[in-house]
Amino acid sequence: MVSILKKELNGFFTGAMGYLVIGLFLLINGLLLWFFKGNWNIFNTGFADMQAFFDTTPWLFLVLIPAISMKSFSDEYTSGTIELLKTKPLSNWQIVMGKFLAIFLLVVFTLIPTKIYVFSLYKLASPETIDLGSILGSYIGLLALALSFSAIGLFTSILSTTQIISFLMGVLISFLLFYGIEQWAIWTPNSIPDILRDNSLYTHYNNIAKGVLDTRDLIYFFSISFLFLYLTKIKLDQ
Repeated sequence: MVSILKKELNGFFTGAMGYLVIGLFLLINGLLLWFFKGNWNIFNTGFADMQAFFDTTPWLFLVLIPAISMKSFSDEYTSGTIELLKTKPLSNWQIVMGKFLAIFLLVVFTLIPTKIYVFSLYKLASPETIDLGSILGSYIGLLALALSFSAIGLFTSILSTTQIISFLMGVLISFLLFYGIEQWAIWTPNSIPDILRDNSLYTHYNNIAKGVLDTRDLIYFFSISFLFLYLTKIKLDQ
């Protein structure tokens, strides 16, 4: 598994993909939070918090993570290296987990530089007005969300040999589970909306982002991640 992880990370950073993803993520967030006028601009909110960042980042993840993951298996099938990969002394679970962890770690590397936003806020505002506990909880929420999106992206990458199709499927499924269920609940009568909301990524992310770590939310994210990793493994077994 470690060999697959190293291979995938080297693939990200020996080419332009890794640097492009990190650069675009930081550029877009930086422009939205500090330069463009609007509701997401930290100076316009009037509060010393990072809420705007934690509101915009999930939407960027909806595009960035499928873009990272789209070639994971699609490229293997297109180039014919999938058969060579299966001949190595690795189980299919190890192959899946190696690729999954590489995607997730790249997302983690993307989030690390955003600590400068917290530092800037700390310098601009009075330290006692900043809720570091809430910020930490929101970062944990982003990592939990990234786990699920990474697993979904890996699964869609094995469904098609065409990277753009894998990307579009990853965006679609991630969007439906993140926000589509939430919107569906609005138009559904009786008690069903509560059931739908309780099973949306959006609701569980918001729960953690409030700074309250509930094991039910964490179990939900781990369950979604495991489900799509298991489906990926089943597809790889065929």
